Amino acid sequence: MFEPETIKRDFPIFANNPDLVFLDSAASSQKPRSVIDAMTLYYERDHANVHRAAYALSMRATDAYEDARGKVARFLGADTDEIVFVRNATEALNLAAHAWGLNNLHAGDEILLTEMEHHANLVPWQLVAARTGAVIKAVPVTREGRLDLDAFDSLLSERTRIFSLTQMSNVLGTVNPVAELAAAAREKGALTVVDGAQAAPHLPVRVHELNADFYALSGHKMLGPTGAGALWGRREVLKKLPPFLGGGSMIEEVQLERSTYAPPPQRFEAGTPAIAEAIGLGAAADYLMELGMENVWMHDRQLVEYALDELSAVPDLILYGPRGEDRGGVVAFNLGSLHPHDLATALDEHGVAVRTGHHCAQPLHRRLNATASARASFYVYSTKSDVDRLVEALKKAREFFAGWL
Repeated sequence: MFEPETIKRDFPIFANNPDLVFLDSAASSQKPRSVIDAMTLYYERDHANVHRAAYALSMRATDAYEDARGKVARFLGADTDEIVFVRNATEALNLAAHAWGLNNLHAGDEILLTEMEHHANLVPWQLVAARTGAVIKAVPVTREGRLDLDAFDSLLSERTRIFSLTQMSNVLGTVNPVAELAAAAREKGALTVVDGAQAAPHLPVRVHELNADFYALSGHKMLGPTGAGALWGRREVLKKLPPFLGGGSMIEEVQLERSTYAPPPQRFEAGTPAIAEAIGLGAAADYLMELGMENVWMHDRQLVEYALDELSAVPDLILYGPRGEDRGGVVAFNLGSLHPHDLATALDEHGVAVRTGHHCAQPLHRRLNATASARASFYVYSTKSDVDRLVEALKKAREFFAGWL
């Protein structure tokens, strides 16, 4: 049985903050004891640099690091040599944009994005477009908070070289039909890049079934530590990519005038990696696989439906995003004309932690006609009682700010 109250006991943060209602997991999730212990064990027993020595300590560290790569691969349904360790999804998307985009895009080529993208999946492509002369186009978002699929069909063309989209919106909670859209892009000869920062922690993901070519994730959003993430790349695509960074560990042979490079994934992991963080990410993947990602997703779906029902009864509350099976555990909202920062401060007085701002999605907020929003996001340790606390705190905030709404 999936019991969030029992799961919550695995997370020391809640024992140390017993009154905390943490509803900001979309920004960064809390960490279970198993992840903390795995990183501590590495530092206390096995710390040494990896891939660089023949002594036992270094070999144990290397084994732990590469074992973590295998765990992430299993989590994504991928092959181990397709997993590149990076710092976060932002770095993964930059790697794809710069290593592929700068070497394959030309003036007049088109980069197709969407209006619901996080800045991490917008700015790298803007930088590449400015250097190559490629043109950026974006699929609009409907009033319900879904991608306009008719517009997608009209925007996708023979000039489209890259289609890059989020699998799940960090504001709307919308889960996009990636496999269907990526298949259409492939028919036009375009590669597809998927920002999985929000989806990978919550959905069962099998990258080879998505028809995509790259998939990015951040460890700290899926119970792992900060400073660790992964880029999955289709093997035949990775093999053709030049390095993103140069230095030690990513080479075969170095001469003064030129170098040859290691095969993927080592080609993209220059320098000493974040060893403990990768091990922590592997432990997080283990924890989630033990819970079962189908169970995680079912819990998210049940909780967000409960939350939307309860929040809909709060007067003056404006909710964003769709209702339906394609909605994940994220709820963005505004309370009348009250600034979301003021609202979040009031909620914090009642022990409820939510995110405020534009959530690194300014174009989407313009589409929503909102400067900013508050956001509650759920995860494996979130409960209906957390939602009830949020609703009660919102009602009290509405009473307090009645003259400002």
